[in-house]
Amino acid sequence: MSDRHISEHFETLAIHAGNTADPLTGAVVPPIYQVSTYKQDGVGGLRGGYEYSRSANPTRTALEENLAALEGGRRGLAFASGLAAEDCLLRTLLSPGDHVVIPNDAYGGTFRLFAKVVSRWGVEWSVADTSDPAAVRAALTPRTKAVWVETPSNPLLGITDIAAVAQIARDAGARLVVDNTFATPYLQQPLALGADVVVHSLTKYMGGHSDVVGGALITGDAELGEELAFHQNAMGAVAGPFDSWLVLRGTKTLSVRMDRHSENATRIADMLTRHARVTSVLYPGLPDHPGHEVAAKQMRAFGGMVSFRVEGGEEAAVEVCNRAKVFTLGESLGGVESLIEHPGRMTHASAAGSALEVPADLVRLSVGIENVDDLLEDLQQALGR
Repeated sequence: MSDRHISEHFETLAIHAGNTADPLTGAVVPPIYQVSTYKQDGVGGLRGGYEYSRSANPTRTALEENLAALEGGRRGLAFASGLAAEDCLLRTLLSPGDHVVIPNDAYGGTFRLFAKVVSRWGVEWSVADTSDPAAVRAALTPRTKAVWVETPSNPLLGITDIAAVAQIARDAGARLVVDNTFATPYLQQPLALGADVVVHSLTKYMGGHSDVVGGALITGDAELGEELAFHQNAMGAVAGPFDSWLVLRGTKTLSVRMDRHSENATRIADMLTRHARVTSVLYPGLPDHPGHEVAAKQMRAFGGMVSFRVEGGEEAAVEVCNRAKVFTLGESLGGVESLIEHPGRMTHASAAGSALEVPADLVRLSVGIENVDDLLEDLQQALGR
């Protein structure tokens, strides 16, 4: 029996799926196979199918099995970065002349990939508010091959009804891609809701310690999984063995970390709604969030990302970021430490002047797992009480 089926419970799978004890020593943690090539038992006589580490590496295999189990998929593939995973997916799914619907609130790097790279080889894209299924349907064309969704989205924390949009994409003969980076498979499982492919930046919550860069694709379609694996090997942007080992370490504690991230973020969002200098709080756990009911239906909890807008405009938002002390001013997200940033000048600067431009008075928080009282105190002083 495959170790990915050792249990139906996420917490057990996270620790055991892919983590087979080393057959030589019995080590309970898979070794880091820091190797490029493998001795063959005669021409074509591969041991375990390994010949060259771009094609396959045992440490990466362990991670890929773990990822597939956690997302409830049949095939997981690990890459050198989240954008490397996205690039592989787009070149697998699309040909010149095809069309993609992307969200009006997407990660800046994803937007840059579509606007500055993919469009140069003849793939067209258009923007839709994916929180509105009717808007997604209206954006489809006869050449649409994929619908791209982030939920919760980055950085405005928009929520898309995955099941509803999956049906719309399916009816149009298109694939639904869901970036599950913010939610993680612990809080949300898009494949079970009808998505065709899940995308992750493993750099974020899956790694969880701000010490590794990686990406992943997971699918429940065996044939598509083979196509993705072919392109992964052909293009070569694979996760290295040490990076794979670091992420595999991170997934073991994902559930307990996400519980704390979500608890802390809920407390912070509640405080911000009552602060005089805050004009708007964007967190799907708040009852007045427009996507709250959908998020409550498809998520276990609401995650660790909170965005808010402040009175006084862009300079006031920048000043809040600069005044924070426990929250570290920095890009990225999903680590155990809390981060604060100004998306308009930092992570989403590439979207300036486009339909995806973010509000200038927006501040984004990646809420860590520190004592929440310290985080609350820090934000209050950063806001000027």
